[in-house]
Amino acid sequence: MDVNVDLTVIWAFIIAFAVFAYVVMDGFDLGIGILFPTFEVGPERDRAMNSIAPVWDGNETWLVLGGGGLFAAFPLAYAVILPATYPLIIAMLLGLVFRGVAFEYRWRDPGHRRYWDAAFTGGSLVAAMAQGMTLGALLQGIEVVDRSYAGSWFDWFTPYTLVTGFGTVAGYALLGATWLVWKLEGESQNHSRKLAKRAAWTTFILMGAVSLYNLGLRPEYAERWLTEPEIYFAAPVPILTGIIALALLRALSVERHSKPFWLSLALFFFGMAGLGVTMWPNVVPPSVTIWDAAAPERSQVFMLIGVAITMPLIIAYTAWAYWVFRGKVADEGYH
Repeated sequence: MDVNVDLTVIWAFIIAFAVFAYVVMDGFDLGIGILFPTFEVGPERDRAMNSIAPVWDGNETWLVLGGGGLFAAFPLAYAVILPATYPLIIAMLLGLVFRGVAFEYRWRDPGHRRYWDAAFTGGSLVAAMAQGMTLGALLQGIEVVDRSYAGSWFDWFTPYTLVTGFGTVAGYALLGATWLVWKLEGESQNHSRKLAKRAAWTTFILMGAVSLYNLGLRPEYAERWLTEPEIYFAAPVPILTGIIALALLRALSVERHSKPFWLSLALFFFGMAGLGVTMWPNVVPPSVTIWDAAAPERSQVFMLIGVAITMPLIIAYTAWAYWVFRGKVADEGYH
């Protein structure tokens, strides 16, 4: 029994890592798509898109790993979450499709580039909003009866999920803007820095709004954050988040290059850590824990062997790709 519990916790952290990797890696190129209309038509837009051209498609590997891992390691959670969020998942996938097609065809069909640019922006915005609202739908709780989803088609649509959706859009915009601060030079970099400051303040406000909303959303959430002894373990998360937020604003003010991006990643890390504190040990709040939803022990062991082989390869390849395309974006671009 103890071995099974340990494996279940390990799988919970593997999936959490995959989701975090997807959010931070695909988040900044979704953010660039969200900010795309603010860039001048021509070289500035081309440079912004060229900054992610070598890596954008590989970033979505983590989405496959997170979704596939949830299906394999926590099949009950997968069977509940998907029916509860089908419209959002469909919208997200369609957004990613439009974005991916637009990314390639804007270079191959310059006569219709404005339409491809609109598809790139629209797809990025829809995908980001859908991801944020899916998170909100999960946090607000999903009705489960007899191990099946028992809610309606639109239970996911609430004021809370709108706040989490807009918060995710703002956070991705922050990641995209700080990425461009790192990768661009001259006026394009200055423009990206201004966008990053606005996105940072918007992200801070919406993160605070979600955090306060969570305290009144479910009694157990407030208990985990405001009662002893849980408060002693949870308190470092908002404190460190505040410190990182101040450091990010300072890095943007003193015209650092890569530091704002790394601080934005740290901000996302502690934001997700806060969500982990809020939900733990539930995988489907309020009633399905990671142990309730876990696959049989033998299945977990079998899959863990595969992950132990493939995940280091994915990490190594990803690191190599980012290393090869390090530095500023050249004017001639990737395409």
